[in-house]
Amino acid sequence: MPLIKSTFIPSLLFRNGHFNTIYRQLVMRETNHYNRKRIMTWDHDFIDLDFSEVNSNKLVILIHGLEGSSESNYVLSSSKVLNAAGYDTVSLNLRGCSGEDNLLLSTYHSGKTDDLDFVISYILENYSYEKIMIVGFSLGGNLTLKYFGEYDTPDQVSCGVAVSVPIDLKSSCEEMSKPKNLFYMLRFLKSLRSKVIEKSKKYPNFKINLDTLLKAKSFKEFDELYTAPVFGFSSPQDYWEKASCKEYIPKINKPTLLVSSKDDPFLGEKCYPYKEAENSKVFHLEVTEYGGHVAFLTGFFNKKTKWLENRILHFLEDNS
Repeated sequence: MPLIKSTFIPSLLFRNGHFNTIYRQLVMRETNHYNRKRIMTWDHDFIDLDFSEVNSNKLVILIHGLEGSSESNYVLSSSKVLNAAGYDTVSLNLRGCSGEDNLLLSTYHSGKTDDLDFVISYILENYSYEKIMIVGFSLGGNLTLKYFGEYDTPDQVSCGVAVSVPIDLKSSCEEMSKPKNLFYMLRFLKSLRSKVIEKSKKYPNFKINLDTLLKAKSFKEFDELYTAPVFGFSSPQDYWEKASCKEYIPKINKPTLLVSSKDDPFLGEKCYPYKEAENSKVFHLEVTEYGGHVAFLTGFFNKKTKWLENRILHFLEDNS
């Protein structure tokens, strides 16, 4: 019954989920040095990998969330903490998220684990790491958990951590459509729209109603216009059902940890897999009272406030 009682206790101001989320995303600033490696995919596209190496025999793959990248604050911060502890890291930029548009009409989505599997195979063929661990944030966490439950993972892949994951996409999309999340929704849609508009210019045979796209106010409307038709789903609901990692969690057979907060503004009530954790010997669930979405800061930024990064590190150390 791997339900973990959390030790996360933030200061008073950071007990507001919106404040914690926004402070992490918009106020904190992190830097790290990357060496970029572009790899070509089986379908004539590319994926950009950003390595941060300290000559370790252990590698942590970091996967960002929706419209994030290797430059996302939580990725940079996690990479630095892991480097300091003796781990190499590679930040996987999902297609179209590395600062350069990818070559295909399709980009990435919440359940597209074949890219992760491809990257892991590439690393195993070209590097000599004894252990590989995976850490995914939000959408990247959904990919992480789905991968562990969907694939027969190589022996070198030892464990994984997922943070603030919308494990039930329908529930999360409904939560995100509420007025309290308008600020986040507008930011996401602004980024997504601009990418699809660019795609429509490059692929004139891709018929999309740009007026409808510009008026879209929810993920459901966006997924109906782009995600579902481009990736071969019959509807947004079909996409959400097939891409959600929730049904894959019982199939996980290697140590994994999911960290989520009760005050996460992005997660609906079906995004907290208590029963799945109670029935598993390897899937651990830690639900904090506070923490927001991919934030989990105990106070204003300094090394001691990085509870999330240290929680990730401790789990990897215990299971790698």
